[in-house]
Amino acid sequence: MLFRLSEVHKSYGTQDVLRGASLQINPGEHAGLVGRNASGKTTIFRLISSEEVPDKGEVVRARGVRFGLLAQHIHFEAGSTVHESALSAFGHLQHIEHEMHELEHRMADAVDDLEQILERYSDLQHQFEREGGFEYAAKAEAILQGLGFDRTTWGRETEMLSGGQQNRLGLVRLLLAEPDVLLLDEPTNHLDVDAVEWLEEFLQDCPAGFVIISHDRYFLDRCCRRIIELENGRASSYAGNYSDYLVEREERREAQQRAYDNQQQLIAKTEEFIRRNLAGQKTKQAKSRRKMLEKLERIDAVRADQSSGDFRLRVIERTGNHVLSVAETAIGYGDKALASDISFILRRGECLGIIGPNGSGKTTFLKTILKKIPPLAGEIHWGTKVQIGYYAQQLDDLNDRNEIIMELRRVAAPGATAGELRSFLAKFLFTGDDVYKHVRDLSGGEKGRLALAKLIYSRVNVLVLDEPTNHLDIPSREALEEALDAFEGTIITISHDRYFLDRVATQILALDDSENAVHYNGDYTEYHDWKAGRASTDAPVFEKKAVGSDKSFSGPTDQVSLKPAKPTTAVNQKQRGKRKEKAIKVTPAIKIVKKNKSEVLKPELLEAEIATTEKRLNEISEQMSQPEVARDAAELMKLDEDYRQTEARLRVLYDQWEQAAAQS
Repeated sequence: MLFRLSEVHKSYGTQDVLRGASLQINPGEHAGLVGRNASGKTTIFRLISSEEVPDKGEVVRARGVRFGLLAQHIHFEAGSTVHESALSAFGHLQHIEHEMHELEHRMADAVDDLEQILERYSDLQHQFEREGGFEYAAKAEAILQGLGFDRTTWGRETEMLSGGQQNRLGLVRLLLAEPDVLLLDEPTNHLDVDAVEWLEEFLQDCPAGFVIISHDRYFLDRCCRRIIELENGRASSYAGNYSDYLVEREERREAQQRAYDNQQQLIAKTEEFIRRNLAGQKTKQAKSRRKMLEKLERIDAVRADQSSGDFRLRVIERTGNHVLSVAETAIGYGDKALASDISFILRRGECLGIIGPNGSGKTTFLKTILKKIPPLAGEIHWGTKVQIGYYAQQLDDLNDRNEIIMELRRVAAPGATAGELRSFLAKFLFTGDDVYKHVRDLSGGEKGRLALAKLIYSRVNVLVLDEPTNHLDIPSREALEEALDAFEGTIITISHDRYFLDRVATQILALDDSENAVHYNGDYTEYHDWKAGRASTDAPVFEKKAVGSDKSFSGPTDQVSLKPAKPTTAVNQKQRGKRKEKAIKVTPAIKIVKKNKSEVLKPELLEAEIATTEKRLNEISEQMSQPEVARDAAELMKLDEDYRQTEARLRVLYDQWEQAAAQS
């Protein structure tokens, strides 16, 4: 055992946070701690690290165990550099190294005590080697680079770092210290995707026990082999990763509800027996059963999940098939290009997920397609009947001086009543007098919910979202994912939440800090595994054209269809977004009958053929995304040619329809 909490109670004022929570962590265990915001997760960490004491119950720590807590506010020695602060985790080894250098200088002048100096030096050298003294500098450099500190930053003083950089450096120092237990509270904050993936690999091989608090479900899936859920002040333990926990939690809830229903039937029958026989011949039996009921330990009914917000989107107007076309586009400011050569077509009902490190141009790309800044090169075209709603990461569309209800009224119809607005806001957990709070007084999560409420209320058919899951707890993220799965429009979203991208994305646009851009048809995991395969194999490559684009990129023939690297369970497949399950069954190729150019058809006939041709385009697109097709270069090229011919035919049909409509 590393530590144990037994029947722990903790309150702050009138708020009971923990109500008899019990849990234990053993050596080498890798656990995730999950629960709604304010459920007591951080309180658990404070109790373990002795920052807090329980009101009732017991916190037991194994003797001699070293705890490493990732603090929210990091302090470094004044004037120290990034490199020096990282190496400070090895203070004991640095002290030995310093003494060895002093002894080396003394050896040159020693006469009578040379033997004693040599003996002390030999002892220190053996200790230095045994405790990893010859590797610690290399280890520090590897972790610094893994967490995003390249060599150019190592000489920078810690006072010059941003808050996020200081937190990252604090994580570096904590990992280097190698405590027996790591307590990590949102360790992926301030990390880009590459750094998060490096941290996942590091923690998977970590011999120490650790407990992670995180909203990053993908991270919990890859790092944890046990999940502890805090709910209603108590702790429940589940074996496996986060996806396993979702499955087992549902099974437990179903079993509990069955047991509750059975017990309620038993109670009802027993009470009926007592009522009929208490004054009759079976009085003794009736009294005996009444005592039995009094002693019966009652099973609780399964509590309905606490509302996470009703993010269901309203009925929207249908757009054209091609929602956004981007061709040979470069983005940036002035002479500085952040990304170039971006080409893809986004169709109605699809979702483009945009990923990349900070500064790679993700938000700049959104501003470019929204025409807030011009592209440096290339073309961007929006389709017909497009109505765009933009969710900004900075939430700068909110007016701090407004009350919540007045902020929603900004996008409401002129005749909307206060009752209608209050009812809609209640779906986003703004109830009672909450609707009269000023925006400036809201937390980050509350502002995020209000911004989403405004966006959804406005009935747009294209959602452009910049980190929409920021500030949302896991249940709220899951509610948002369900809503976006059901959304009939088109979505473009920046996100670091890989689990979220696996649920909703059908395409990935990956940017990096070297002006590169890669467009991939698939979700995040499929892109990640394709990228990993491309980097690790020397297999022959083929030229794969991005669907709907004249641009091509190379990918290993045996890697495109690799399945998730993260631990996979049934729930992963079950929770894959419904947006990607709306697959069209493949049918034989449609034979296109050529029309006489002078012949003007009726609009109704052309509309029917347009619908058929659009369906065929979707069928070809679906075929091209199949793993067996992706591995067959010849078949892929054949389908690509079919796609281009069908798309050309669709353009002709649209022209004919416009002519027919004008003459009818």
